[in-house]
Amino acid sequence: MVNATIKKFGHPASLVRQFDHWSVLVRPAQVTLGSLVIAARSDATAYSALPDEAFAEQGEVVRAVERALAAFCAYEKINYLMLMMVDPHVHFHVIPRYSGERQWKGLALADAGWPGPPSLGSATALDERQITLMRAEIERLM
Repeated sequence: MVNATIKKFGHPASLVRQFDHWSVLVRPAQVTLGSLVIAARSDATAYSALPDEAFAEQGEVVRAVERALAAFCAYEKINYLMLMMVDPHVHFHVIPRYSGERQWKGLALADAGWPGPPSLGSATALDERQITLMRAEIERLM
């Protein structure tokens, strides 16, 4: 299922990997290099409304994401933000955290909030080509 929240984050172009209950997407606005979205594939708008199977699968999703991002951007810490203020369906913003800057395909991204909370307002918008390239690279690592 593709709900409105998943579509807003660029599905299908941004889709890195689909699980039974979750979709992993490149976040079109990169807070830090490798920012992703893990979105529930259901219509649930409350975390507690997800089926037990989604909670069980979430561990597999998180392990796959962390393994891929460790290789992709060598993060030092990682934040999972469940904000759901604008986009109603259950989803997490995955923000790799690091001191300094990371380079990728001519793009330099600093972690503007390091070592405090992520600076969501300093996100860098990716164009369609960059989303496609990042999606493919992270997909290979998952």
